[in-house]
Amino acid sequence: MHSKFPTRCRKEPGKSGGHKPSMLKILRPLANSFVLILIFSLTVFSQPLPFLADSQTLLSKPLTLQWQYASEQTVNLTPATDGQRVYLPLAAGALVSLRVSNGQLLWKTDIGGELSSAPLADESGVFVASESLNETGKDSRTTGALRLLGKDSGVTLWLRPLAAPIRAALAMNQDTLFGAASDGSIYAVNKKDGAILWERKFDFTFASRMTLVGSSLYIGSEDGKLLSLDQKTGTTLWRYQTRSAIRGRIAVVAGIVYFGSADGYVYAVREMDGRLRWRARTGAGVQSVLSARNGLLVTSLDNFVYFLSLRRGNRVWKRQLAGRLAAEPLATFDGALFTPLSGDSGIVLDLKDGKPLNIISLGEDSNTAASPIVADKMVLITTRHGLLAFSSPTVVTKKQ
Repeated sequence: MHSKFPTRCRKEPGKSGGHKPSMLKILRPLANSFVLILIFSLTVFSQPLPFLADSQTLLSKPLTLQWQYASEQTVNLTPATDGQRVYLPLAAGALVSLRVSNGQLLWKTDIGGELSSAPLADESGVFVASESLNETGKDSRTTGALRLLGKDSGVTLWLRPLAAPIRAALAMNQDTLFGAASDGSIYAVNKKDGAILWERKFDFTFASRMTLVGSSLYIGSEDGKLLSLDQKTGTTLWRYQTRSAIRGRIAVVAGIVYFGSADGYVYAVREMDGRLRWRARTGAGVQSVLSARNGLLVTSLDNFVYFLSLRRGNRVWKRQLAGRLAAEPLATFDGALFTPLSGDSGIVLDLKDGKPLNIISLGEDSNTAASPIVADKMVLITTRHGLLAFSSPTVVTKKQ
């Protein structure tokens, strides 16, 4: 997108000098271009991306432990944050709210049952998915629920019972909360009151993280399908079949959808119709695919991390880690943090070449499958013994 400026001035009748275009006429095309870019950004990136949570955070520099919330009840669900508070999921359906700056306990709530998916938070509150075992005579079945908790008190603001628990990670845009249940149902729920806007029932189940881009919803199934649905109606726009389960995050960059499958391949398909552009082989089932630093950061069950080119999927580098990865990495502009399932430390790799930049000690027996997050320039890492908050140096922009 560009604007054409006059290259020469046209003389007006009766005047010897050239007519100079007004500053308003010159700036208007630039302003229009800026508005279009802004609208595109707000439309495409309709939900927060964890690897862009705080682009000024430096993972390559030494991180200092600022506070710790001790608990032996942590679970393998990633905490949620609204920037000032972090909401930590615990066992037996408990959720605690902590102040990001100092770890102060703000409230704790017990919703009953167990949390079935990682929570989400925004200015309206905390969205929580749970499951409960209901026994009726000789029969027993697990049901689910979605609820909105007030961010200041943890009090339930609305509750939506579901026939089956939400398993896939929740996703949301400005108005709607999306969740996929263990019975193959996908729900779109009004964030204000919990009313179901639409429901789709499939004959396969989901366990991947949803991705919302523009007006589309992308989700992978346990039988290897990638679905593109319309966010407003739930209508299937297209589907792409792989050979095994799709469980990780789905990335969308410049009209191309990137995702990994347990069949060991990373796929790139067209956003408009799902047609294959390329696929690239890894050594085992793919855990996650993130867009970072003009490439794709891929974790695989072969204990390797791969960095692939966006255009053709060519391998830029790969690096073996000490333990198997279950948690999605956290990537900023200078590195990516990995917290292995085994071991007592996290490692930061350089996105340019995969070389180690930093080691973060987490303590003995602190392995976890919950992903690290960034909030208010703090790096927050869940362990088996609680939540650790590390401060990071930040990039200082000089004022002109």
